[in-house]
Amino acid sequence: MSNLLCVGTAGMSVWFSRDNGESWIRPYIESGLYLEARVWALSAHPQRPGEVLAGTDSGLYRWNETTQKWTHLPSVLDDYDIWSMAQAPDDPDTIVVGTQPANIFLSTDGGKSFAPTKGSFAEACIFVGKPRVTQILFDPIDKDTLWAGVEIDGVHRSTDRGRTWKKVGLGINSEDIHGVSVVKNGGKLVYATTNRGLNVSRDNGETFAFQELDSPWQYTRTIKPRADGDRTVFLTNGNGPPGSTGRLLRSRDYGATFEDAGLPGTLNSTPWTVATHPADPKLIFVCSNLGQLFRSIDGGESWIKLPREFGEVRSTIWQPLASTA
Repeated sequence: MSNLLCVGTAGMSVWFSRDNGESWIRPYIESGLYLEARVWALSAHPQRPGEVLAGTDSGLYRWNETTQKWTHLPSVLDDYDIWSMAQAPDDPDTIVVGTQPANIFLSTDGGKSFAPTKGSFAEACIFVGKPRVTQILFDPIDKDTLWAGVEIDGVHRSTDRGRTWKKVGLGINSEDIHGVSVVKNGGKLVYATTNRGLNVSRDNGETFAFQELDSPWQYTRTIKPRADGDRTVFLTNGNGPPGSTGRLLRSRDYGATFEDAGLPGTLNSTPWTVATHPADPKLIFVCSNLGQLFRSIDGGESWIKLPREFGEVRSTIWQPLASTA
């Protein structure tokens, strides 16, 4: 069985590797997606091996590994930039998409149609003009709860599988939300990353408190538990967007404390993405914002830098492909 590793870029479409990052291809325009596409969001589902959804600046696309083709899924999303996306763990046809300008849309038919959900989002942002939904997350504890981070409009929560949304998160130190994560530690921790640092909630997102890092910088981007569900959590940390350097941090105690995970060499920007999968939790990929790629095969204990470097990276995922034997 091989793996399909995908990197979505801001201006160079989607790159694919089938040998864990050793070599790469970018399908040409005849594949169905233009070569200079800006791809902010990628999603894949365990029930659909070989299928990848890409959220772009020209709508939603579906990759078919068998045909090696992208198919455009026309919808209201064509009028937006797609910045975030998630599929329900129990139903790959339930797709929730966050956009710029900030809106959230729901499909229950596998992307054939999307409907706007009910929520209220800011209409202006001092940094990026129009706010954008930077992450959508299905809660791993409560299947009816979803989380959304909005840049810049704080944390929003849905308790009805994405149909309606409510802004939560009193006390958060910045409403410039970059990432959201739920960590199971016997209870439930909700983390939010911002331009001013890491915030944690112990009451299902109602309130957040700043959690200072022992780091030269407090800027944080992605927080993600390792896919085996143990105590390990990864956090990307750097000196800004895109930044000129940074660190990958690792926690061994559900995010209570963090240490440098030891990415090798000199980083060219803030680490941006973390890709982990329950099929092999020891296999982890990290990309910096300006395209450096790192791989671990021992769960994050050691890392190598892969030769390939991209432009600006926005999303990274990997999935096992069905065996052809």
